[in-house]
Amino acid sequence: MSSKGSVLVAMSGGVDSSVAACLLHEQGYEVLGSHMRLVHLDGVEHGCCGPAARADAEAVARIAGFAFEIADMTLEFDEHVIGDFVAEHAAGRTPNPCARCNGQIKFGAFLRRADELGIDLVATGHYVRTERVGGRWRLLRGADRGKDQSYMLHMLGQRELGRSLFPVGAMSKAETRRVAEQLGLPVASKPDSQELCFAPSGDAGAFLRRVAPELMRDGEVVDVTGRVLARHGGAAAFTVGQRRGLGVSGHEPSYVLEVDAAANRVVAGPGELLTRRGLVADRATWVAGVPPSDGPFEGDVRIRYRGDDVPSAIRADGERIRVEFHRPQRGVAPGQSVVVYRGEELLGGGRILRSIR
Repeated sequence: MSSKGSVLVAMSGGVDSSVAACLLHEQGYEVLGSHMRLVHLDGVEHGCCGPAARADAEAVARIAGFAFEIADMTLEFDEHVIGDFVAEHAAGRTPNPCARCNGQIKFGAFLRRADELGIDLVATGHYVRTERVGGRWRLLRGADRGKDQSYMLHMLGQRELGRSLFPVGAMSKAETRRVAEQLGLPVASKPDSQELCFAPSGDAGAFLRRVAPELMRDGEVVDVTGRVLARHGGAAAFTVGQRRGLGVSGHEPSYVLEVDAAANRVVAGPGELLTRRGLVADRATWVAGVPPSDGPFEGDVRIRYRGDDVPSAIRADGERIRVEFHRPQRGVAPGQSVVVYRGEELLGGGRILRSIR
């Protein structure tokens, strides 16, 4: 056993997790690289968890000289990620499957895997940082703001952070690639995966037609008065704020204003009707275990992964969060994550349940 302890490293086959594993190995940890099999192999490459990704991860472990395994987590993934993805679309919401996977799989099932193996810590290639202050773990944005992935990890708490390492969180992407080149890793120039691992084409509608065809029925696109503007092939494939694919012609561009799942109807209209003054979220979690205040507090929120920080007044109420923006925002999409920051620190977040007009 290494004096630094043992660590189970989630290796997707990409450059970030590969460098993370190699750095920990060089630092003296006893590393076991673990490639999670998340989707049922069907002859199609699946981004971060297909045959090519698995081969890349295994090649890195072999070059660096640490142990490697393949962990089958398809059952957990089916239940917690794909099941949630379908259920959210059925409810007219636009889910965030990557955040769901991080919470339920990469820092849920994966931590349980470490426990089964008697391994001390887990590690990933996420661009986030942690620090311990006054006996409490803090989750900080990645040093490279362009690659910061804290938004996707808002559900982590003290237990997870106390068991987790993020070796590339203080590095820039360019630095990560340089380290990979210096180590002679075959993934040094591998492009980032930008697609849903279970829908490699990135077409959520096509995936839903295959696994939940009952959700993809023909229906109406209407304006706010109920006037029919066009037809669609399934309301579940649309998200609030979407412009493309509506099939609506006119002098002004139309956007999805609402997805009415029960009626299988999409409400469309001009962009100014997307503006909202706030939102209500559920599934609230706080990194510290509790919200920062019993009453309203000030912070910045982000309502989409690559969105801007929005100064807001925030109030936590049990498993719900109420956010009032200091400047109105467009495209508040139910089902997506709202994440609360104070400076560099991520405080918590939740699932957007509805917008406030």
